[in-house]
Amino acid sequence: MEALYTAKVKASGGRAGKIKSEDGTLDFSLAMPKSLGGTDKEGATNPEQLFAAGYSACFDSALNLVARQARQKIDSEVIAEVSIGKDTDGGFKLAVVLNVKISGVNQEDAEKLVEQAHSVCPYSKATKGNIEVELNTTVQG
Repeated sequence: MEALYTAKVKASGGRAGKIKSEDGTLDFSLAMPKSLGGTDKEGATNPEQLFAAGYSACFDSALNLVARQARQKIDSEVIAEVSIGKDTDGGFKLAVVLNVKISGVNQEDAEKLVEQAHSVCPYSKATKGNIEVELNTTVQG
């Protein structure tokens, strides 16, 4: 792969530490969610939220790309739900649900566009065969 852009973020202190991007744009404290035994510290984020933010933004871009290529004019919104849970090996595993809302096309075309986006989105390519990704497509008025 020829890199077109590289993001560089430093993490220290693990899930209860800090993250900071090289350019300073990201500078957050991390906190473990209560459901994982943490405190849900106000103003802090966690790796699952950050992954959900990146995946939803990337998927929405991929969706709009494939819609433009298909000459479809759409409005869209992607909500990524990233869950962490116990794996069968005793460790942890992620799962993702992408809830995609589209207007401007019918249900059948919307589902085709979402499937196409799933095949071109870099996050979808990275997770393919590694974690469960569920796609939910809803057409809005």
